Amino acid sequence: MGLVFLPELLYFIATEYKQEESRVNQPTRLQQDLADRIVQLVTEDGLAVGDILNENSLARRLEVSRTPVRGALLHLEGLGIVARRPNRGVELISIPRREKVTSAPATDEDEEWLVRIARDHRSGVLPQEISEVQVMRRYGLNRPIVQRVLSRLAELEMVERKPGYGWRFLAGTRDTATHDESYRFRIMVEPMGILEPGFRLEPTWIEQMRRLHEDTLGRPWLESSSVAFFEMNAAFHEGLAAASGNRFVHAAIRHQNQLRRFSQYDWKFGFERVVVNCREHLEMLDYLARDEREIASLLMRRHLERASHIRSRSGPDPG
Repeated sequence: MGLVFLPELLYFIATEYKQEESRVNQPTRLQQDLADRIVQLVTEDGLAVGDILNENSLARRLEVSRTPVRGALLHLEGLGIVARRPNRGVELISIPRREKVTSAPATDEDEEWLVRIARDHRSGVLPQEISEVQVMRRYGLNRPIVQRVLSRLAELEMVERKPGYGWRFLAGTRDTATHDESYRFRIMVEPMGILEPGFRLEPTWIEQMRRLHEDTLGRPWLESSSVAFFEMNAAFHEGLAAASGNRFVHAAIRHQNQLRRFSQYDWKFGFERVVVNCREHLEMLDYLARDEREIASLLMRRHLERASHIRSRSGPDPG
């Protein structure tokens, strides 16, 4: 009797597998955003079909590491916009329209797990080295979801795959003294980076940052929103550091953001602090758009000092 339903059962299993595989391969918000920015660069640079896109060059221009750029290019390849050619690199095979790149964002469930893992790692519940099986058992998740979440963390340079087996966290827990030292360092470096003689900020970057901040202010706040909020925050500070034209300033702020990731994913300040943070960033952008860098530098110092004082009274980094 059971054999009568075997074809239906096999069809059901195959369908579920395909749906799960589709979810695993779904691009993250960061990959989608970078893909959109790559398309913008293709348009601005006047590239033509057959031109080669260089991962290193794109990573420098987008102020990110090569790993998320590679993921964004893979997303564009799936859309038929680029193709990876042996011994040549990534070739542009069609001129895209920007609306073609947009697709469904990563699920809120994924970002909820990022928050949970960040909180558990910061509190010491999760060890420095973990396996997929450990994560599956602790959170009651299946392997495809665990692989997707760990891959997302790897893309953000928060974990790395160990040689052979397992995963390793790249950012350890930080005590109060380390947080305070971090803010004092940032107060010394970030305001001065804006005053560097080689400072140059693209108008398109300013407009993109304005849009991202305004979108954040207009969306309902959820616990999982802390992931996207931090990545926007990190992109703002890293973008200004890259605009300084000083590679040491840029490297230092990238490292600081990497140290802050786990603590800020476990956000304790509510939406009120998000509003203050966004408005202070938007005020800086207004002055930078007019090239009034001295005022923008003072605003950056005040912004970091306020965030440092709030941090010393509360929990994870607020800015």
